[in-house]
Amino acid sequence: MKNDTKMGRRGDAELFEIATSIARSLDSKPTNTCLLGLIAIYRSIRSLCLPVSVPPRRRIALLFLFTLSIFLIPAKHLPTDARAATRTANSSRVPFLFAAKANEGSGKVQQVAAVGMTVSDMDASIAFYSKILSFEKVSDVELAGESLERLQGVFGLRIRVVRLKLGTEFIELTEYLAPKGRPVPVDSRSNDRWFQHIAIITSDMDKAYAWLRQNKVEHASSGPQRLPEWNKNAAGIKAFYFKDPDKHALEILQFPEGKGDAKWHHANGKLFLGIDHTAIVVDNTEASLGFYRDVLGLRIAGTSENYGTEQEHLNNVFGARLRITSLRAAGGGPGIEFLEYLAPRDGRPFPVDEKANDLLHWQTTLVIGSVDLAAKNLKENKYLFVSPGVVEPGFPQLGFSKGLLVRDPDGHVMALVEN
Repeated sequence: MKNDTKMGRRGDAELFEIATSIARSLDSKPTNTCLLGLIAIYRSIRSLCLPVSVPPRRRIALLFLFTLSIFLIPAKHLPTDARAATRTANSSRVPFLFAAKANEGSGKVQQVAAVGMTVSDMDASIAFYSKILSFEKVSDVELAGESLERLQGVFGLRIRVVRLKLGTEFIELTEYLAPKGRPVPVDSRSNDRWFQHIAIITSDMDKAYAWLRQNKVEHASSGPQRLPEWNKNAAGIKAFYFKDPDKHALEILQFPEGKGDAKWHHANGKLFLGIDHTAIVVDNTEASLGFYRDVLGLRIAGTSENYGTEQEHLNNVFGARLRITSLRAAGGGPGIEFLEYLAPRDGRPFPVDEKANDLLHWQTTLVIGSVDLAAKNLKENKYLFVSPGVVEPGFPQLGFSKGLLVRDPDGHVMALVEN
């Protein structure tokens, strides 16, 4: 009996060492819960290989510990949106949703973390998005410094950055307190290549449109459109374009049963549910795939070709015929959707002198496994950088350690960031 006791203690000590080693590979400061969970897992697996002589009660107890330990692993190793929910609106740190494993250590996109736009009056924009569209403010910071100037490509900047959440998706609003940029061109059209929007999912298009009318939003479409039955990939989708106070295009979208992510069919009493994607006008789908798919690693999730009176009135472009390609990141977040106008072909190119403080500026934040490797790949493929290279901003409030801004083939800006 004494020998058995000594062997048991020695075994527990060895188990503790093994568990500590494994835990340290997951976390620089392993918690007792994590250690105990790993020990339980090890014992349970070992018990399954023991002879039948091991009492059944002990086997049951060990299997219980094995199951329990799965739920006791620290929050660091749970899906990141569960952690983001613990941040408060008073937080000085911008909560990024970093994917845990997808494309880890590579130059590929892990996750689409947020869609950002430049605004002229932050308080007015917060009121619009929170009171009308039900977004919640999760962070609000004011920053300045040379590293940010290099990152954003704007000298002498001072910015206020506010992050808002709807469902599990985020937008990031940036007001340039200095220097002020230019407004969105008043004659902007939906087929101009600087066009970008976010698609906000609604549970009821009729109620959503009535609510927007009640709040006197500016129309971009003539009214809500229901895409026709002949278009298999888009049949039954209801959509409406409108504008925010700075003339940024927005879309509300309702999926019929059988289309869209399953979560968009669980309203839970809410009118606005989250962001399905951001759409960008592109000149050539294949050229854009070279950037987003071949270099950055996004995958094609769906395609369609849309035309007809409904599409014309949605985009407010006569004769509109669009090739639409949807892409997704391995670790989640809103999709990125290409809108290639097969007709008409008179959309204007992205302004070559566009700056991040101009109000037509959008930047979509993509979490990358290795920003350095992504920068190398992008330079080899001769894409245009906004930043001079990889920048370490030195502001923990931003929620990332280093990043860069780069333009796609049409001029749309992507912010590549690494945790």
